[in-house]
Amino acid sequence: MPLPDDHLAYAHRRHGMDHDLYPWSDLLDRPRVAWPEGARVALWVAPLVQWFPIDGSGKPFRAPGGLTMPFPDLRHYTNRDYGNRVGIFRLLDTMADLGIRGSVMANAAVARRYPALIREVVAAGHEIVAHGLDMEHVHHGGLPEADERAIVADALAILRDASGQAVTGWLSPGRSQSHATLGILASQGIAYACDWANDDMPFVMATPAGPIHAMPFAQETDDRTVMLDMKQTEDSWLEQVRDRFDVLYRETATGGGRVMSVPLHAWVAGVPYRIGAVREALAYCLGHEGVWAATGAEILSAFQASTAAPHE
Repeated sequence: MPLPDDHLAYAHRRHGMDHDLYPWSDLLDRPRVAWPEGARVALWVAPLVQWFPIDGSGKPFRAPGGLTMPFPDLRHYTNRDYGNRVGIFRLLDTMADLGIRGSVMANAAVARRYPALIREVVAAGHEIVAHGLDMEHVHHGGLPEADERAIVADALAILRDASGQAVTGWLSPGRSQSHATLGILASQGIAYACDWANDDMPFVMATPAGPIHAMPFAQETDDRTVMLDMKQTEDSWLEQVRDRFDVLYRETATGGGRVMSVPLHAWVAGVPYRIGAVREALAYCLGHEGVWAATGAEILSAFQASTAAPHE
């Protein structure tokens, strides 16, 4: 049977993306962004604390890092929980030693199950970023919008109550979204989301509930991606983080400020034989002139102030 005449017709076929969330633009041609005190690179260190339910269904898909063995998968469950009992504190100590304040991406289930952990993070001066309800509740196109809205509301209520912070940043479990996610987040007071991997700088996105910013959150140099998915060593991860920093730092000479994000899963980077590489990576970045270690909210605020100011 021949295809119908309109089979290849598509009303949204045009230059750029097939949506109206944001206009396409070339990073290298945008106005220069200025960070506070003339800094060249905003260093955004972001530990992740996650909870994977031991009885998770893995449907409609299993979030990266999800349990894979038959119930009860205690081997993987306790390995992930190591991050919430040991690994996160190793990361927090390393950041304190280096004078770094950052953002801790936390499942709401972590705040509910381990409230003392959230208190430790807040007391150390770090920002709490909402990382969904838990690693079983992934956002996806088949999720009814009312259900997704309830999940976001529940997660934010738990984290805001536990931290005493406004909690204006969001990272979805598995970095997965539905078509409705951004609008739901904007309607519930989220200023920036970290799921989109298409830029090295923040950019504004339009939603039915108002604007929200996409924040650059490294995916290919994510510790879990490199060391578990790609099965590379911590030394290889360290080299890649250095290389990423070097390119961004070099670009600041002509392109203005850049964001260097360093995601660190507490159950991956917080183990004894990897923490040395973490310290070395962060010290390397800080060893350059003009590096500003900040939270995601602080970086977004500085970005908005710079882009709102008149440029030559």
